[in-house]
Amino acid sequence: MSDLLLLAVGLPLLVSLGLLLAPRALGEQVAAVTGVVTSAVVLLCAVLMLAARPWQSPGPALEIDWPWIPTLGVRLHLVVDGISWPLIVLTAALGVAVTVHAARQSPVASPEAVASGDSAPTGTLRSLVVALLAVEGGALATFTAADVVLFFVAFEIVLVPMWAIIRWWGDPHDDAGRRDAASRFVLYTALGSAVMLLGILVLALDTGTSDLVELAAAHGTGMSHTTQLVVAGLLVGGLSVKVPVWPLHTWLPSAHTAAPTVGSVLLAGVLLKMGSYGMVRIVVPTVPQGFAQVAPFLGALGVVGILWGGLVCLVERDLKRLIAYSSVAHMGFVALGIASGTPQGLQGALFANVAHGVITALLFLVVGGLKDRTGSGRLDRVGRGLRDGSPHLGALLAFGCVAGLGLPGLAGFWGELLAVYGAWQGPPQGDLAFWRTLAVLAVVGTVLAAAYLLRVLRVVWHGVPEAGPEAATSDEPVAAASVRSDATRVEVLVGTSMVAVTVLLGLVPWLLLRMTEPGVLGLLAIARGGV
Repeated sequence: MSDLLLLAVGLPLLVSLGLLLAPRALGEQVAAVTGVVTSAVVLLCAVLMLAARPWQSPGPALEIDWPWIPTLGVRLHLVVDGISWPLIVLTAALGVAVTVHAARQSPVASPEAVASGDSAPTGTLRSLVVALLAVEGGALATFTAADVVLFFVAFEIVLVPMWAIIRWWGDPHDDAGRRDAASRFVLYTALGSAVMLLGILVLALDTGTSDLVELAAAHGTGMSHTTQLVVAGLLVGGLSVKVPVWPLHTWLPSAHTAAPTVGSVLLAGVLLKMGSYGMVRIVVPTVPQGFAQVAPFLGALGVVGILWGGLVCLVERDLKRLIAYSSVAHMGFVALGIASGTPQGLQGALFANVAHGVITALLFLVVGGLKDRTGSGRLDRVGRGLRDGSPHLGALLAFGCVAGLGLPGLAGFWGELLAVYGAWQGPPQGDLAFWRTLAVLAVVGTVLAAAYLLRVLRVVWHGVPEAGPEAATSDEPVAAASVRSDATRVEVLVGTSMVAVTVLLGLVPWLLLRMTEPGVLGLLAIARGGV
């Protein structure tokens, strides 16, 4: 069974490297099919890992532990348990979605990239597949790494290919915007990685090991309170950039606006989860005393992000930026759940990770399709009457908005509910009044989510025009139904798959909660109990 783990992590990275080094004569469509097949095999491996029953115990269900850098004591240590498996499946499934979408939509690099010669020399579609597989492989390695140094290396593998996706396959009409978005992405994430690396080095040097299994079992034993606080501050600060936690979120809206549809899907569905997963996997169990001191700040900033993101969405008139800011708000619930330090809060954060990944990926799939058809993501340019003019796209958009506002019975509801409940309970030694105040403010954020997502449906789906500064000053006429074509077969197939998962997790949330429960209780070092 361990071979499945090795194949799932290694295959996309090896195929990505192989396509990059392959001769120019290799056709574009051959590369596209190779990417789809590779992602499908990875998804199959991820599903077959379920036979190892990762939900049965807090320990690893599958494990690979090989020497890697003996001089430093660093090992190639990969594990699968109830915490990592759902994110592995999510990453593998979105990997299939983006490679199929790229193959069928035939994306091309921007004219500026081709003219300058800076686009990958092996062909635009093949180069995009290379980048997509590299991102998938790096994310899978991140979610399975059981060594902090290996975690950092895998975390960084994703950086360059995602920069390339934004820079060279983003909005072909806005070269300056792509350049700025890609630069912000690199600068912010590189800074966060540098801070995280400092925390990793302090942790490994003080404890004498980089193995996460040993560090989690020790729960900070032998580390001074000051050292734990420094490590927790550095790790939480560095990982918060990727979540992103307010006010370290400013790179995200521009990245989503400039990125192509496949880039936005991976960015929202996979990359943001790497930061929150790192907090749960590394910070919570290894430096519990230090994290207890940092947690109130993380929880407060998470709630600020919930409210800030919601308020911005109320006035934002670009669909992609609106969904990006909504991600800041939704990931604020994840930060709040982690900060609570309770089993319910942590399970809510892990559930919200998966739910947000599916729902936001669906929204970006639809919004990206709308932007491709109209040349703009602005509400007053997309047009109105989507429900009648493009019924399939309209239905997917309507479902994504309803799921995004946290309607009971859909996946988005349970994670946010558990995160708020965990905050209401508060950590064992925390100020209960403070945490309950955060919980109440977070609930206000759900009201804002309903307001801005229903506004989108009112303007775009129902077709009621919205007057605004852009509409009043623009010389361009606002089309009454500017979306002329409906969803393609690929968009319908991928979109309905995401709808099915959202409904399934909403109706039977215990499928995921039972999966993560043993691992969460093990991380918190408390007696096994119900949630």
